Formats: sequence, structure tokens, C-alpha cells
Amino acid sequence: MSKNLTDTELQKVQKLNQDFTNTKIAIADAEVQKKVMLDALEKIKEDFAEVEKELTLSYGKNATINLQTGEVKDPPVEEETEEAVVEEKK
Repeated sequence: MSKNLTDTELQKVQKLNQDFTNTKIAIADAEVQKKVMLDALEKIKEDFAEVEKELTLSYGKNATINLQTGEVKDPPVEEETEEAVVEEKK
């Protein structure tokens, strides 16, 4: 003898099953989007490294660039310490 769910029970189970499937699809879509975004971030990092090389050639290795204004400051010049001067005199 077989039994059947009531219409209400069947609708509840079908809705939960559909919600479960939709949630799994949404998670998969989010993972695909995450991969796309990570790839885009990697490309940006590569592009940044290339521009950094170009700027280093133009302005020097330790130049400081203000990203708001574009102002470039030369790296601070290290002053000789008294010890270095004393050692040179010897």
C-alpha cells in the first residue's frame, strides 16, 4: 500500500529542494566570479609592476610619488656619520 504526501507537504518539500538547488547554483556562480576577480587582480598587479619598472628608470629606485598630485620626490640623501668620516681619515 503506497501513501502520498499531502499537497501542502509536497509543496514544502519541493520548495525546499528548489531553494537548495538555487543556493548551490548561487555558490557556484560566486566561486566563478571570485576566480574572475582574482585573475583580474593578478593582471593589475602585473601591470603595476611594469609601470613601477618604468617609473624607476625615469625617477630612480627610491623616489617617492604622491599618487594624488603626481609630485615626485627624490630619495633622501644619507648623510655621512661621524664614524664614516673618522674611518676615512685613518
